Amino acid sequence: MARQPRFIEDDEPRRRGSHTPRYEREPADVAPTKEKVKPAERPAPVDDDTKRIEDDVEKILDEASAATEKDDTAPAEADHRRFEDDEDDAPAKSSGKKLAMMILAIVLCFAIVGAGVFALIHFVIMPQPDKDATAEIAVTEPPPIPEEPTLTPDPTQPPTEAPTEPDYSVLADTYMKDLSTRDKICQLFIVTPEVLTAGLDDSDSEGAVTLAGEMTKKSLAEYPVGGIIYFADNLVDQEQTKEMIANSQKYSSTPLFIAVDEEGGDVARVAEKLGTTKFKPMFEYKDKGEDTAHDNAEVIASNLRAIGFNMDNAPVADVLSNPDNTVIGDRAYSDDYSQAAALVKAAVQGFNDGGVINVLKHFPGHGDTEEDSHEGFAYVKATVEDLKKNELLPFKSGIEGGADMVMVGHLVVEDLDPDAPATLSSKVVPELLRKELGYNGIVITDSMSMGAITENYTDYETIVKGLFDADIDIILQPDDLDAYIDAIESLLESGDIKQEQIDAKVKKILTLKFSEGIIKSGADTSAAPQTAAETTPAATEAPASEAATDAPAPITPDLPEDEPTIAA
Repeated sequence: MARQPRFIEDDEPRRRGSHTPRYEREPADVAPTKEKVKPAERPAPVDDDTKRIEDDVEKILDEASAATEKDDTAPAEADHRRFEDDEDDAPAKSSGKKLAMMILAIVLCFAIVGAGVFALIHFVIMPQPDKDATAEIAVTEPPPIPEEPTLTPDPTQPPTEAPTEPDYSVLADTYMKDLSTRDKICQLFIVTPEVLTAGLDDSDSEGAVTLAGEMTKKSLAEYPVGGIIYFADNLVDQEQTKEMIANSQKYSSTPLFIAVDEEGGDVARVAEKLGTTKFKPMFEYKDKGEDTAHDNAEVIASNLRAIGFNMDNAPVADVLSNPDNTVIGDRAYSDDYSQAAALVKAAVQGFNDGGVINVLKHFPGHGDTEEDSHEGFAYVKATVEDLKKNELLPFKSGIEGGADMVMVGHLVVEDLDPDAPATLSSKVVPELLRKELGYNGIVITDSMSMGAITENYTDYETIVKGLFDADIDIILQPDDLDAYIDAIESLLESGDIKQEQIDAKVKKILTLKFSEGIIKSGADTSAAPQTAAETTPAATEAPASEAATDAPAPITPDLPEDEPTIAA
C-alpha cells in the first residue's frame, strides 16, 4: 500500500513572491513507470467478480504511486484525465458512490447541528412559561370584554332605519285633520290680548291686559288664534310676564306664537320694561361688522326665549337710503345696500341661534319713503329694476340666512301697483317676493290696525279678499277679530276664496310651529301646549363692549317649579 502524503516546504518558491506550501509524497515501494496502464478487461464469468475487483484496486494503487513521481506542477490534471478515461469502469462507479455517501453524511451532520441549535434557542434561551405561571397570570388579568351579539335579521320584519328628523309638513297634515274650519281660520291671526278678550260678551276689560286668567281662557276657547303679540303696556316685570305667557299657552288648544317687537334701540319693549340687555340702535353698530350684528341678535333672542317669547318681529331689513325718512331712521342696520345685506343676514342667523322665530321687515323696503304707514300709505317711488338692485338685497340675503317670516309693509309700489298697498296687492308679493326672490315661506302683514288700512278701508271683505290675492299667510293685529273671521267665512261660502288656500296657509304655520318645537313632535302630536319653563333656556349675556353703557345686567330666568294659576 502507498504511504500517506506528508507536508513539506519547497526548497524554493514555486513562483516569484510565493511561499505557498505544497504536498510531496515519498517514493512508493513499487517501481515507478510512465507507461499508462491499460484497464483490465471485464471477465466474463460472474463468479470471478470479487477477484477482478481486487486486482483492479491493486492496479489503481500502483498507478497512484507512479503518478507521484511526475512533475508536481500538474498531478491533479493527470489523475483527472485518468479517471475520465476510466469513467465507464466499475471502480470509478464505486468511487462516485463513496463520494455521494460522504456528501450525504455531511448534509446530515449539518441538519443535526441545526436542530440542536433550534432546540437550544427554543427551550433554553427562550423558555416557555410553565402551567402554574400561566394559570396565575390568567387569574390576575381582567375578564375579556364580551363581544357584541350578532343579531340575525328577521326576514319577516322590515329593516330598521336610522332615526331621521321628522317631516314637519307631514306632522302638520296629520295635526290639521283634527282642526275644524273655524280653528283653521283662527290660526291665521296673531292678535293683541286686548283684541282677543274684547270679543267676549261679558268682557269688561279696559286698558292693557297684564295677566291671563279666566277671560283669556274663554277667549282662546272661542278664538283659537295662531298667536298673541305683547307690547310694553302688557309687561310689568319678569315674573308677571312669565305667568301671563305660560297661562296663555296652557289655555290654548294649539300652542301659540308669542310675539314682541324687540329690535334694540328705541323699539325694545322687553328691555325697556323687564330689564333685559339694552342695546343702542342697530345703525350705530353698522361699522362693527357681521359678528357684532350676529351676537347682538343672539343675545336679544336668548333673553326673549328665557321669558317665554318664541317670536321677534325683527330684524329691520330696510336701508336708510332717504335722509328724510322718519319712520325707519336708525332702526336700519345701514345706509349702504351691500353692507345692510351682510349685517341683516348675520342678524337673522343670530336670532336663529338664540332660539326665536325672526321676521324680516318691511318688504319691499321702507327706507326710501317719506311717509309713515302708521298714519297712511307710504309710497315707494323707485322703479322695479332699482328695487331689485338695491332695496331687495337685504331681504334676499336675510332669506338666504334662514329667515322664518317676511313682514310686508303697507307700502304702495307705484311702478308695480299704484292702486293698492303691498299687503293687499296681487302683484307685489307674488312677483317680487315669491317669484323674484323665490321665497315660499310665511308672509305676515304689518299691523292691520295702522292708519294705512283703517283710514282707507272700511269693508272687511274687501280687505280679506285683498289679503288672499296678495298671498298673505298671517294677519297681524286686526282691529276687530270677529269682523275678519266673519269676512273669511263669508268669502269661503261664496267661493271667492277656497278651502285649499286656507289649508295651505295653515299648513305653513303648523309646520313652522313643529320645526321650532312650539308644538311637540313625536308619537303624540296632540295639541299639548308648552309652558315657559319647558321652552326657555337661560339668557345669554351680551358682549359688554356692544351693549349700551347704561344697560342693566342681562336677565337670569328663575321659573317656578309649578306652573302658577291665575284666579282672575
